[in-house]
Amino acid sequence: MTPDGLRAVAAAAQEVLARVPDVTAPVPAMGTDVAGVVGHVSSCLASYALDLAAGPVRVDAVRIGTRTGAPVGHLLSALGSAAEVLARTVTTAGPAERGWHEWGCPDPAGFTALGCAELLLHTDDVAGALGLAWTPPAPVVDATLTRLFPWVDPADAVAGPWAALRWATGRGELPGRDPVAGWRYHPAPLTEWDGRVPR
Repeated sequence: MTPDGLRAVAAAAQEVLARVPDVTAPVPAMGTDVAGVVGHVSSCLASYALDLAAGPVRVDAVRIGTRTGAPVGHLLSALGSAAEVLARTVTTAGPAERGWHEWGCPDPAGFTALGCAELLLHTDDVAGALGLAWTPPAPVVDATLTRLFPWVDPADAVAGPWAALRWATGRGELPGRDPVAGWRYHPAPLTEWDGRVPR
């Protein structure tokens, strides 16, 4: 997982979201509208940077929100800026540094993967709700799947890493596999995975 991969998926997401005709359009999968989804992703990206900089202790005194009525251009600018903040934070962090996450303390590569997942999956939520085409960058999808879901059998990727990532997060189906109801990422380094599928 690289900062440039994060930047690439952020740029691709911005291109899709720029085609949204109305940011108040509902996104049922997220229980909010497009503006709310963009705000959620922007908040996650900025929070990941804060969490990595703070180290492996929970920092929950600050919340980042979305201004009601913000125009789409401002929302997309915030999204791109938040992605860049995370990319720069990851770049300057030492490879062994750790930050806090409720599912395991990630290293910089883990936070990069988490940021990519937010952008990939929630852009998909918006695209699906509004009928927009969304073809995410394949190398980033593959790297995100491998980093956050080490238990996904490589055979599942026969349908493609994107189909496997959507299935692993309960957003799609894979032939011959049961639907996924509850799921979690593995954001800590892969050397710490115990071989079990977390739920």
